Amino acid sequence: MCGIAGMVLRGAAVDESMMQPMVEQLQHRGPDGMGMFLEGAFGLCHTRLSIIDLDGGRQPLLHAKDRLAVVANGEIYNFVELREQLQAEGRGFATHSDCECILHTYAQDAHGFVDRLHGMFAFALYDSVRKKLILARDRLGIKPLFYAVLPDRLVFASEIKALLPMLPRQPAINPSALSQFLHNHCSSGEETIFQGVRHVAPGEIIEIDGQLNVSRRWYWNPFHVKTRPPETLHLEDEFDHLFGQVIKEHARSDVPYGLFLSGGNDSAILLAMLARFQDKPVRTFSIGFEGARLVDELDAAERIAGVFGSQHTSIRMSQAAFFKRIPYTIWAADDLMRDNASLPTSLLSEVASRELKVVFCGEGGDEVFGGYPRYYTGRWRWLLENLRAPGSGGFRTRSDWSDKLSQCLLGGELSRQWGSFRQHYIEAWQSTPPSWSHLQRCQYTDIATDLTDSLLVKSDRMMMGFGLEGRVPFLDHRVVEFGLSLPDHLKVSRGRPKVFLRRWAERYLPKNHLYMPKKGFAVPVREWLSGDFLDRLESRLWANPAINTWFNTAGFPTLFQMQRKNGGASREIFGLMQFAIWHRLFVEQPGARPSPDEDPLDWIS
Repeated sequence: MCGIAGMVLRGAAVDESMMQPMVEQLQHRGPDGMGMFLEGAFGLCHTRLSIIDLDGGRQPLLHAKDRLAVVANGEIYNFVELREQLQAEGRGFATHSDCECILHTYAQDAHGFVDRLHGMFAFALYDSVRKKLILARDRLGIKPLFYAVLPDRLVFASEIKALLPMLPRQPAINPSALSQFLHNHCSSGEETIFQGVRHVAPGEIIEIDGQLNVSRRWYWNPFHVKTRPPETLHLEDEFDHLFGQVIKEHARSDVPYGLFLSGGNDSAILLAMLARFQDKPVRTFSIGFEGARLVDELDAAERIAGVFGSQHTSIRMSQAAFFKRIPYTIWAADDLMRDNASLPTSLLSEVASRELKVVFCGEGGDEVFGGYPRYYTGRWRWLLENLRAPGSGGFRTRSDWSDKLSQCLLGGELSRQWGSFRQHYIEAWQSTPPSWSHLQRCQYTDIATDLTDSLLVKSDRMMMGFGLEGRVPFLDHRVVEFGLSLPDHLKVSRGRPKVFLRRWAERYLPKNHLYMPKKGFAVPVREWLSGDFLDRLESRLWANPAINTWFNTAGFPTLFQMQRKNGGASREIFGLMQFAIWHRLFVEQPGARPSPDEDPLDWIS
């Protein structure tokens, strides 16, 4: 797990001084070392978090015979099996790094090489013979990669903050992305909050030559998946073999690893599986909230930790600690994204990073196996929602903001964006095969939008903010394809979610844990956004220049009255606060970096 960056210059040579500002902005992702590769117009750089081949895996990795260089962020989980295959095919290895497999697979097949890689990755490979740079991102978008094309250069990096020093001027805010953040809690698609800064899409490969000609292709999507016959026993045995192999590959590490353990089923399943792959107790961490009326999942997490004898740490986050972590999480997230679980995830990551470099987490289990209540809304509800807001089968039709508050708060530019906030949900829905069921379309729409652009941003950026690698076995592409292929009744039956996964997991987990009602990981924002903090926040937002540019502050009395009355405006107020702080960090004072323990109001005025 690392940070990568680099550039291609038109008609000029890259030198080390050009690359240094990007390296400085990525050191949190790779505190264990730095490396560069320069050849004429092409430059690559890498900040390293050493996980595999601690002594010999420094990057960039080079292959002199084939004249190739690569910098990679992530893990190639099947590198052991792939290395054996490649050696049998005559390839010789210089290191024990998992990422060296990228060079050899490319040397054998420059078009189809990524198909052989299992893992989470974003990499940049330079082909000196073809004079081309190849950028690629893993199938699910677990690892980030951004780029910008300018008249004289293309620059790329693991995080947006590393691109900003390389741009000739501060890029303008993208109104469409800002609107999506407000209404959907994140922006989706290839665009970002900054105009001209783009994502490499999940499952995409981009090639760039010295004249900055860009070609793009997609090497993976799940649209080939067909629904399986419903022979449950056969499917359970097949999945048991598959998931066992996935965990075996994911558990490869030359450093100790741990697990973020919630009270739910997905992380409990990971605990059961990881306990099979090591003799000593698994290191586990859980978090809850101190002094909140909201019931957290710490008790359930501690019970399941006891079942498997893990070495467990429970953390309780106070209201003060919650608010003080806001500026750092906004800085770490880079793009605007409102997942309130980022705050406890950040604290968990800080604590775990004091003794570990790798943690597992259960992201993706709900999307892959049908765990969300929104997947089993009644047929008539779908029909009515689709009439109200057509295009996505009645799924993902409503804004996170109330219509009343949107009308009185959104400034002119954001009001004009109102009709487009569902665009990417509609595009994802309508791209699915006609043979797919409504439930499969719901799953894919979430996978292509919220999962990639919210949940995985949370897990990657919050952990990498403390030099911690997160592994997500439920998002191995083979598991995703398996989950999508299940018949609907093995995902949801009579209002009960994740039918198949629970049945399969009975061989590993106590039934009284597996069949507890789903709670989800809730955060007490609605409860805690009150009192003196809310009063001071209101006065700061009134005076904030960025807020006054993009929003109509005449609507503030209605907004804050709703919050004081029943907590009914917490999403809107929290979003405004995030935007004001983000604007300070990335527009007004780019390069500023808060600590993990600061008063958020100090970053608004």
